[in-house]
Amino acid sequence: MQGSKLPLSFYHSHDTLSLARNLLGCELFHDSPEGITSGIIVETEAYLRDDPACHAFNRRTARTEPMYGEPGTIYVYLIYGMYQCFNVVSNKAGIGEAVLIRALQPTGGLDLMQYRRQVIRAKAATPAKPRKEIALRELCRGPGKLVKAMGIDRAIHNNLTLTDSPLYLTAPLFTSFDVMVTTRIGINVGADLPYRFFVKNNPFVSRG
Repeated sequence: MQGSKLPLSFYHSHDTLSLARNLLGCELFHDSPEGITSGIIVETEAYLRDDPACHAFNRRTARTEPMYGEPGTIYVYLIYGMYQCFNVVSNKAGIGEAVLIRALQPTGGLDLMQYRRQVIRAKAATPAKPRKEIALRELCRGPGKLVKAMGIDRAIHNNLTLTDSPLYLTAPLFTSFDVMVTTRIGINVGADLPYRFFVKNNPFVSRG
């Protein structure tokens, strides 16, 4: 059963590192025109203002402007010209920090998730090549994959808030789990910082 949206006070009550930890177990929903999809957050990464891997580390730009908004603001950015990543803005307004959502355990709208992933994959496939169904554990296993499966779009959702948009979070579905803390994945700077959090032994956590 779907719970109530987390209020803005939830995002205001945590610093970036504690928010990254406390988002684990929360359920992300997207109430889109195509249907509702949802998944439990099982992996996050924190990005702080004094962290060289953070987009706000060097200077404030038009791209990073949502990071300076109120906690609970949505920050969606594009990497490699093709992958979008979904972040939850944290800390106080005017401080550029955010939590990257790295992986979800799918809970609802699985057929729609499958369709979205297949349509995007098909663009690069030859017409004669059959497309296999994507394994459940791979649907949202990684930041780019979950954005595709959930139908998150930078042009639509960037700079909205999680309390006043089709994207929103509800309270944790499960809370009895061990949290693993490690260094982050796929970065060249700040790679020694222990800012990655994930649910121990959860099969939907991304590789790395």
